[in-house]
Amino acid sequence: MTDAYFEKTFGEVPVMGIFRSQGLERTLRLADAAWDAGVRIMEVPVMEPDDYTVLAAVAEKARERGLDVGAGTVISLEQIAAAKDAGAAFTVAPGFDPEIAAASVAAGLPHIPGVGTGSEVQAALRAGFTWQKAFPAERLGPAWVKHLHGPFPQVRFVATGGVAPETAQSFLDAGCRVVALGSAFDTEEQIAKLGVILAGRTVTA
Repeated sequence: MTDAYFEKTFGEVPVMGIFRSQGLERTLRLADAAWDAGVRIMEVPVMEPDDYTVLAAVAEKARERGLDVGAGTVISLEQIAAAKDAGAAFTVAPGFDPEIAAASVAAGLPHIPGVGTGSEVQAALRAGFTWQKAFPAERLGPAWVKHLHGPFPQVRFVATGGVAPETAQSFLDAGCRVVALGSAFDTEEQIAKLGVILAGRTVTA
């Protein structure tokens, strides 16, 4: 379920927007701008109770466009249930917890576990998760992705954590299928300058 979902969801737009702690009205406004710019998939981290209100509102607006929104920073079983109730279509975690990953899938929410070592990549892959979040990408670097693709060519890495418009292409060139950007979506002006990768276009500042 997870592999097929993400292959279809990310499609030809290898950019995911992360909207963290922006507040309800601001997040909705920035989400609209991001969708208009061509972004098709978003993540709302759910670390505080108010985050679920934001997630629910963004997910509702996304559905009006035929799009999905996921819940990020999911590290507990309680978050999975709350995220599903808020309308999340998938979950993303900062690390690989087999119990959390399995519970998310069992709840009908495709899951992207976080990885930062070869052992974690192998463990997540053995558990059935081909799509994995390379985190923190800024610290790991594009070379890490390129090297890990040697023994694990089937893994689809989502570079997350400190990726900027200026460095996004280097991660894609190294073999990442998706780059997740946060600060690039802080203002409408930044979003307007973001060249979303569409049919061979690159991310530019």
